[in-house]
Amino acid sequence: MKSLREQAMTTSECRGNVFDIKRFATHDGKGIRTTLFLKGCPLRCVWCQNPEGLKKEPQVLYMENKCLHCGSCVQCAKHGGVTIKQQHVCLQREAQEDWERIVDACPTRAMQFDSRSYTVEEVMEELLKDEVFFQREGGITISGGEPFLQHEFLIEILKECKKKQLHTAIESSFYTNWEIIQQALPYLDQIYVDLKVFDSALHKSYTGVDNKQIKENIAFLLQSEKKDVVTIRTPLIPKLTATPDNIAAISTFISNCYSKVCYELLNYNPLAKAKYSYLDMEYCFDENPKLYTNEQMEQFYAIAQTHGIQQFIKE
Repeated sequence: MKSLREQAMTTSECRGNVFDIKRFATHDGKGIRTTLFLKGCPLRCVWCQNPEGLKKEPQVLYMENKCLHCGSCVQCAKHGGVTIKQQHVCLQREAQEDWERIVDACPTRAMQFDSRSYTVEEVMEELLKDEVFFQREGGITISGGEPFLQHEFLIEILKECKKKQLHTAIESSFYTNWEIIQQALPYLDQIYVDLKVFDSALHKSYTGVDNKQIKENIAFLLQSEKKDVVTIRTPLIPKLTATPDNIAAISTFISNCYSKVCYELLNYNPLAKAKYSYLDMEYCFDENPKLYTNEQMEQFYAIAQTHGIQQFIKE
């Protein structure tokens, strides 16, 4: 067993990469919340809503609409990391550059890092700035990326939140070892789990990983003492996850695990596409689909209800 001093050192020295802190969130749990986005994800969903959260390490974002094309970044780059080709700034993010110097040289912040490193103490200092808003069912939600990819950092934050008697929630794919999940469960008041695609082959095709572990963890979770604070979510991605067969299969599976399971269908988010250009990444849709209408959403709910879902979370 670690000594108190060793435990204190672990908490103060434990660091993690955070790519966003969203204040006054109302869709990430009960009440007014502050959502902490931890960087890094083992999945590679072709529709990812937060592509800046995929890599665990910090990356440089480039926003062309802010760029003066002054050449300051090119002058600072010594190994070809930044060049100008046909009047466009091009980044080679894998180049061994002093990226902090390059980012600092940009006068308009057209270049900036997508995240920063925090200690647990620094994160708590940020989160507690909003403590006054947590008094009516609000609290802290930890999202990503995939929060469990930085599980040591995650669990230390959760422990500190509970010391402050803050309501805690997590948004996760649960693509991790059950033993790690068990370490976090005592400190979680609300749990959101994404089950994006039920068919294993399709899941691997769309996300890069098999979903066997995800489904096993969901089954364990929905048979645990935490089952009544769990919500299973499916993001509705046109032609990919938003199909009758997929909604029916997920609904059957989770309702068989727990008849009173809570299910949430997340409408498609058309705003995500804009982020991809900042990282020189390609989005899965050439033409960005629109939000589903209320009538279309009701059709999805009807499929889920026919296949065993009794409780829904609706926006």
